[in-house]
Amino acid sequence: MVSPARSSRVTASGTPHAGGTGRLAGRTVSRIGFGAMQLERLHGDRAAAVALLRRCVELGIDHIDTAQFYGHGFVNEVIREAVRPEDGVMVVSKVGAEPDPDGPLPLRLAQRPEQLRAGVEDNLATLGMEQIPLVNLRRTDTGPGLRAEGDQVVPLDDQLAVMTALRDEGKIGAIGLSSVSLDVLRSALPAGIACVQNAYSLLARDDEDMLRLCQEEGVAWVPYFPLGSAFAGMPKVTDEPAVRSAARELGATPAQVGLAWLLHHSPDILLIPGTADPGHLEANVAAGAVTLDEATLSALDAVPSRPGDVVLG
Repeated sequence: MVSPARSSRVTASGTPHAGGTGRLAGRTVSRIGFGAMQLERLHGDRAAAVALLRRCVELGIDHIDTAQFYGHGFVNEVIREAVRPEDGVMVVSKVGAEPDPDGPLPLRLAQRPEQLRAGVEDNLATLGMEQIPLVNLRRTDTGPGLRAEGDQVVPLDDQLAVMTALRDEGKIGAIGLSSVSLDVLRSALPAGIACVQNAYSLLARDDEDMLRLCQEEGVAWVPYFPLGSAFAGMPKVTDEPAVRSAARELGATPAQVGLAWLLHHSPDILLIPGTADPGHLEANVAAGAVTLDEATLSALDAVPSRPGDVVLG
C-alpha cells in the first residue's frame, strides 16, 4: 500500500510517474500512458505482450488505453493477465465499434445503444473486471476513420442515455468521448464527461477551441495519433523540419520532441502512445524528461496545422 503522501510522487508500484502527473476521471495518473492497440501485433507471442505491459508498470505508466475490438479481445486478455490489482493501473476502454475479422477492415461501427451496452459487457468479460474506470464512446463526428451510415447514425442523446445507465449500474466509472466535434462535446457536458480522445498533434491543431473548453471544464484531453498517422494524407510529425531540427539540438528523437511538445502545450494533455517494441516504449517514456525552452517552443508553435482528412469506408 502506497501512503497518501508518497502516492502523489510515485505510482502504486513505487515508480515516479511517467511524464509527471495529470488527472483523469478523478484519479491521479501518469501523463504518459500506454495505448494498447499495437499489442495485437504480438498475437503470436503472448509472453512478449505480457512482458511489454509489465515493462510499462516498471517505467511508471499507470494508465492503459484499450478496446475489445483490438485483436478481437486478445489485447484485453493480455492486459488481464499482465496487470495486477496492486499495480494501481487505470485501464480505460472504448465502445462504438466491434471486431469484423472477415470484413474489408478489421472493425465495423457499433453505435446503437444495445451495441454500446454489449461492448461494455464484452470489455468487462475479457478484462476480468467488475467495473471499467472509464469508457470512451467512440463516435464518427470528426477525425480520420469510418463514417456512420444507415442504422449506425445514432443521436447523441440515445447513446449518452445508455452510457449514463451503465455508469449508474456501476459497470463503468466515468464516460469519455472520442472523435467528436465541439458542438457534440458541448451537448454532452451535462452528462458528465471525463475525457476527450480526438486526433491531435503538433500538425493537427484544429481542435484548439475544444482543448480550451476541456481545460475550463476539467476534462482530460487524450489525443490519438499524437505523432500524426501512417494513413496516406495525414502528415507525420517526425517528418516536420522544425521537429527534426529541435531533435538534433536537444539530442532527442523527433518522436520524443513531438510528444514533449504536447506535454508542454497544456497540462491537461495525457498521452497514450502505443508500440509493440520495448525500446520504443522506453523512448516514449523518456520524452517526459525532454525540456523545451522558450525559443524551441516558439519555433514549434509556429509550425502550421495541416491535418489530413482520411475517411475509411
